[in-house]
Amino acid sequence: MVNITEDVFANGAVNPLTKSKDTIKRFTLTNGAGMSVQLITRGATITSIKTPDASGQIDDVTLGFDDLAGYQSERNPYFGATIGRICNRIANGSFYLDGKLVEVSKNRDNKFQLHGGFVGFDKAHWEVVEVRGDGVTLSHTNPDGHEGYPGKVTATASFTLSEDNCLHVQMSAVADQTTPVNLTNHSYFNLAGHKSGANGLYEHTIEINAYGITETDQSSIPTGRITPVEGTGFDLRVSSNLGERLKALQPARGYDDNFCVTFSPPQPLAKVARATHPPSGRWLEVVSNQPGVQFYTSNFMPDVERGESPIPGKDGAAYAKHGAFCLETQKFPDSVNHSNFPSTILRPGESYQHEVIYKFGVSH
Repeated sequence: MVNITEDVFANGAVNPLTKSKDTIKRFTLTNGAGMSVQLITRGATITSIKTPDASGQIDDVTLGFDDLAGYQSERNPYFGATIGRICNRIANGSFYLDGKLVEVSKNRDNKFQLHGGFVGFDKAHWEVVEVRGDGVTLSHTNPDGHEGYPGKVTATASFTLSEDNCLHVQMSAVADQTTPVNLTNHSYFNLAGHKSGANGLYEHTIEINAYGITETDQSSIPTGRITPVEGTGFDLRVSSNLGERLKALQPARGYDDNFCVTFSPPQPLAKVARATHPPSGRWLEVVSNQPGVQFYTSNFMPDVERGESPIPGKDGAAYAKHGAFCLETQKFPDSVNHSNFPSTILRPGESYQHEVIYKFGVSH
């Protein structure tokens, strides 16, 4: 039996789109197996996922903040948020749509757009559509012209917890004009516990079911080429220790790449990745219907060895470089500029559907 409680995360939060003062609600979903998930209406954000380890010890395995000020801070690297209208990067903040040039906001170095622009879906205040027996559905209506995008988009994000420790996230969208849509959830995971930092991360093993990666330039903008993983440091098809793999990648800072997922038609869902933390026994499996997954090892969180101050997180945590990993299911980055990539274009009458399942468990 899944139990759902609602409380207030913050009062009087200024809505960046409407400027109204809103109450940010928090929902806690708890099952009978010792797992709980918390999410807030700001950004349809997952703020906590608590799961037991092999000895029954419960710990929070996602990074986040104690309060709204943390989420509003410039130092928040999108912890747990629903990202849109387009996740990841758009080269030069521009693309052609049905032969017409569209210019969107460039919120990174005035060179390209990242994660939907200055005020993406992650900063919007989502409405509560439904609270049901095992989950919650939130909705956001993004106005025509916002961040430069054509058309009004109505998006929903549904979060469902099962008794077998699966968090199902279903993201959908419709539009009244032709526009690109590519949503993702940007949770940062550390199965050793959210406070365990790089040392905890290096103990993980990782396996990603991918045939290639989208080759990128130094700004992580795709070139349009897909590089096979075979014989490279990106071949993670066989589970291997993440710490060793990160060492072998040097001088690169770590992984921040879109992996092209291998599907077995006609199955609509594919096993995307599996991460394990052998010392605690915890594992996470990600299953999705999306063609890509951004594997990111928090390379741009503060480098304390270089004197950068860590991000102050919830429960007194100090988050720093390599302190977590992300598995962001998505269509390929910058698809609007590459006709050989799966299309992100959504037309009136069509429906965008993104399903991702995070399944947690333990190995004894």
